[in-house]
Amino acid sequence: MSEDRDEIAAEFHRAVNMTVKELEHWLTTEESKSAGQKADGASESTGHESGRRIVALLHRGKSDWGDDDYAHMRKVIGYVHRHLAQRPSGDVRETRWRYSLMNWGHDPLK
Repeated sequence: MSEDRDEIAAEFHRAVNMTVKELEHWLTTEESKSAGQKADGASESTGHESGRRIVALLHRGKSDWGDDDYAHMRKVIGYVHRHLAQRPSGDVRETRWRYSLMNWGHDPLK
């Protein structure tokens, strides 16, 4: 990876503003399970799957992260930044836009 791992980890922690406990709870909700796009034949959305992976990353910690983990962190960072730029107008508390971001570990209302 051309980027420094410390920089990726720092940006990942800025993008993921939910605690592991908050994210774990969120992923059990119907709102979480219904948000996001599913690949053909998949039972789980891409974002929900990512949320589970983020939880696992946060539980393991930096010393156990490998190249695949840092690649996923970059994916999370990119997703969060792109979707924040697409914020809809008005109250976003109960929107699929917010729910999708929360599946990726970012609550835009925090």
